[in-house]
Amino acid sequence: MLRCGLVARSTCDTIAARVLSTTERLAVSIDLQAFKEQIVKPDDDVRRAAQARQASLTKPRGALGRLEELSTWVASVQGACPPRPFDRVRVVIFAGDHGVAGTGVSAYPSEVTAQMVQNFVTGGAAVNVLARTLGASVRVVDMAVNTTLDNVPAETSRYKVRQGSGNIALEDALSIEEATNAFEAGIAIADEEIDGGADLLIPGDMGIGNSTPAAAIIGLLSSRDAAAVTGRGTGIDDEAWMRKAAAVRDAMRRGRGIRSDHVRLLATVGGADFAAMTGFLLQSAVRRTPVILDGLVSGACALVAHRVAFRCAKWWQAGHRSVEPAHEFVLSRLQLEPLLDYQLRLGEGTGALLALPLVRAAQATLADMATFDEAGVSDRPAIGTDADADADA
Repeated sequence: MLRCGLVARSTCDTIAARVLSTTERLAVSIDLQAFKEQIVKPDDDVRRAAQARQASLTKPRGALGRLEELSTWVASVQGACPPRPFDRVRVVIFAGDHGVAGTGVSAYPSEVTAQMVQNFVTGGAAVNVLARTLGASVRVVDMAVNTTLDNVPAETSRYKVRQGSGNIALEDALSIEEATNAFEAGIAIADEEIDGGADLLIPGDMGIGNSTPAAAIIGLLSSRDAAAVTGRGTGIDDEAWMRKAAAVRDAMRRGRGIRSDHVRLLATVGGADFAAMTGFLLQSAVRRTPVILDGLVSGACALVAHRVAFRCAKWWQAGHRSVEPAHEFVLSRLQLEPLLDYQLRLGEGTGALLALPLVRAAQATLADMATFDEAGVSDRPAIGTDADADADA
C-alpha cells in the first residue's frame, strides 16, 4: 500500500513520478492513516518562548491584542523564536470546471474558468495584483478545466486529471482513480513548492460553479441542511439560488453515506480541484509549512483534511470570513478566528493575501521590537513586589 503524506523525499518523488505519468493512471490505495502519524502540532516549547518574549517587549502586555497571539503562532510553526520573516509566499490556484454549472447555479458561463486561467498566467487577475503588491507569487494548476488550454505554459496542465467533472446532483464528479490521482497531485505540488523554498502557502481556487460542491461538502461535514449552506456565489438571483440549493440538496443525499470515506467523498461530490487542494493542505502540514486559508472552497477542502488528521488545522490561519454562509460553519468546526472580515467572496486566494500583512506584522513585532532591558525602559513591577505594596498603601 502506498503511504502518502510522508516527509521523506524518496516517497514524495515516487508520488510525483506516478502523478506525472500520462500512460499509466492507475488508482492506488491512499493510506490516510499515514497523515495522522506524520502530522504533529507546531512546537509548543517555541510557542512558550515566544509568549515569554512577548511579555518582555516594550509595551503593556496584551496591548497588541490578537497580533500577539498570531506572533506566537508564527514562531511555533517556524520552530524559531524570534521568528523569521516570510521571504517566499506562494499562492497556488487549483482550477477546475464543474458539471453542475450547466444547471444554472452560477451567474457566469463555464468558459470563464479557462479564460480566467489565462488571465492568471498573464498576471491580470485580482490575485496577481495583490500578490505583486505584497511580494508574493502565483501559480495556477489546471486540474479539470473543461477544455485544452493551448495558450498557457505546458506546466499549467501537467497534473490535469480530466476535462470538467460530473454533475454532482446526478452523478459522481470523478472516478475513484481520478480522485486518487488528483489527491496525489496536490501532495506533489505541495512538495514542489516547499522544496522550491516556499515558507508560507496560500491555496486559491478557480472554477465556475465550484461553490456548489463546496457547499455540499461543508453541509455533509458540518451536519447542516442544504438551504443553510447555499450562498449567492457569483451574485445569483433568487431563481438561480433555488436551483443551486436543490443541486446541493441532491448532492448531499448522494454523499450522506460516505462522509467518513474521504477520497470517495471528494470523488462523489467534489472535483479534481477539491481533491488536489485537500492533498496539498495535508502535505503542507506534514512538511510543517504554514498555510493561510482563503474562503469557501479552501474551507471545504480544509474540513476534509481536518477529518483525515485533526492536527493539520494547527498549521493554518483563516485569512478572512467569507460572506458565503457555509464558511461560518467551516470556521466553527476548525476553531479558527478569521484575521479579516471584508465582505469578500471572490476566491482565488485574495482574502488570504489581504491577511498576509497582518501575519508579517506579527512576525516583525515579535522579532524586532526591543525588550525592556534592551531599551532601558522600566517594566511594570511584578505582582506582589514591594512597589505594589507601596502603591496599595
